[in-house]
Amino acid sequence: MTGPEPVLVLWGPVASGERRAAHTTLLRAAAELTGSPLHRIGFAHDPGGRPRLTGDAARLHVSVSHSPGARAVALARTPVGVDIETVRPLPALAMARRWLAPADADWVGRLPAVDRVPAFYWLWTQKEAVGKARGHGLARGGLTQPLPHPAHWPPPPAADTPPALRALPGTTGAACTVLPTGTRAHVLAVAGLGAPGTPVDLRRCDA
Repeated sequence: MTGPEPVLVLWGPVASGERRAAHTTLLRAAAELTGSPLHRIGFAHDPGGRPRLTGDAARLHVSVSHSPGARAVALARTPVGVDIETVRPLPALAMARRWLAPADADWVGRLPAVDRVPAFYWLWTQKEAVGKARGHGLARGGLTQPLPHPAHWPPPPAADTPPALRALPGTTGAACTVLPTGTRAHVLAVAGLGAPGTPVDLRRCDA
């Protein structure tokens, strides 16, 4: 008996043109997964703005994200969402109190000031990824989606090999994880509506 098929996530830095680089990365990954030539795969958006593939890759679920200097894409057989954020200075505690659930803001506030910005992005990317997997982004309570807060910051590296989606509180039907990028400059999260424990095939692409 085999387990769930992995979610494929590709990410990497890019000097400029992040949106175009993300779309190119997505199409190339879809061609590899399907064994189809690029000219038989297209890119479009649903009426609500959700990205989708056409042609030979129409059955794949996809998600696209880009931030200054980086892009990420995810492909799966079930609904998927990905978010990458470039870490930049921001008023993390004030934004957590303004936008996130009270439990999130309390957790951010208990951290040392130097840790609050990366912790805010740790929360935000997961909420964004879950909202994308569900198809409505951060609307419909996406910003207050409950997340388990790590007992220690920064969280220890996951023991999963490869990384895997982890169930969220409240039996939400979604699973999520923050993925290792090997750099403090970017925070990357992926979510899916598939089973918790679904492995993530994480690949870095620098071209």
